[in-house]
Amino acid sequence: MEASVGRNGGVVQMSKSKQVPRRPDMRLVAGLMLVCALAACKKDNTAEQATPAAEQQAAPAAPPPVAVSAQVAAMGVEQLREAASAALREQRLYAPAGNNAMEYYLALRDKSPNDPAVSSALTDLMPYTLIATEQSINRDDFSEAQRLYALMEKTNPNAPALPRLKQSIADGQASLAQRTVDATAKTEEDAKKQADLEKQRLADQQKAQQQAAQQLATQQAADAKAAADKAAADKAEADKAAADRAAAQRTAQQAPTQSAAQPAASNDLRAISTPAPKYPPQAYRDGTSGEVQVEFTVGTDGSVTSARVVRADPPRVFDREALNAVKRWKFQPVSSPVTSRRTIGFNPGG
Repeated sequence: MEASVGRNGGVVQMSKSKQVPRRPDMRLVAGLMLVCALAACKKDNTAEQATPAAEQQAAPAAPPPVAVSAQVAAMGVEQLREAASAALREQRLYAPAGNNAMEYYLALRDKSPNDPAVSSALTDLMPYTLIATEQSINRDDFSEAQRLYALMEKTNPNAPALPRLKQSIADGQASLAQRTVDATAKTEEDAKKQADLEKQRLADQQKAQQQAAQQLATQQAADAKAAADKAAADKAEADKAAADRAAAQRTAQQAPTQSAAQPAASNDLRAISTPAPKYPPQAYRDGTSGEVQVEFTVGTDGSVTSARVVRADPPRVFDREALNAVKRWKFQPVSSPVTSRRTIGFNPGG
């Protein structure tokens, strides 16, 4: 539909056509049956056309909305003029309800019907109200559309656009009602689909939980076995350590007797245990080789009591690990402390 709005709120041009489908003629077999059938068909058509009209007449008409609210109608003339001017300045031409220029001017016209400025203002506001009404219809806001229609109808009951707007509102309400019914049916169908999906989801979730529970039970059993094996290994290691300590204690108790029976120790260093030093990780990664000469003192019990680096090549690369290794060395007991020097080599390929 296309329309241009005139100054009085009417429609200058409008084009829209409706084609009413015609019922096909009924063809009968022969003679008298044709006459009877045509008569019956005509009677049925008359009844079909009369029924909607009767239903339309029987349907109660909705009360028309009030164009001017009671609060606006109760205002005085000067108060209405000020309110209308303020509404125009603030661009409240036809909304919101109860606080717009159209209502103020309509109430003012009721109180001052011969004021040409009021009539001119209402005439100027009609096109904008018409556009707003059509926009309300297009967005299915029929409550607002009826309110605006009431404003236009009170402004000019003979405006050419009123019949079209009234029919558009009725058609739109019927269309909305049908869409609501369709949407309700679709909602019910969607709800059923959603219920089926939820049922399937719960079934899948239960199955997944069962599988997860089985995996968890298997994992827990494996963890329990590993813990039991570790506990057994720890116990065996603890038992061995206890046995070693007991053997060491027995050896220590027997040592004085053996020392008394053996001749006095000499000052010759005889190594019992000389663990190799650790290779510094950074030097190993860099492929660095070198050597460190360490001077150390062995106590009478055969342990290293002190150690220092005499020479290192390269400096400060292998010093620490060389000293740590020498301090762990063990020798046979000597009669008096002995100081000696050893050169320790580091070779990443060795």
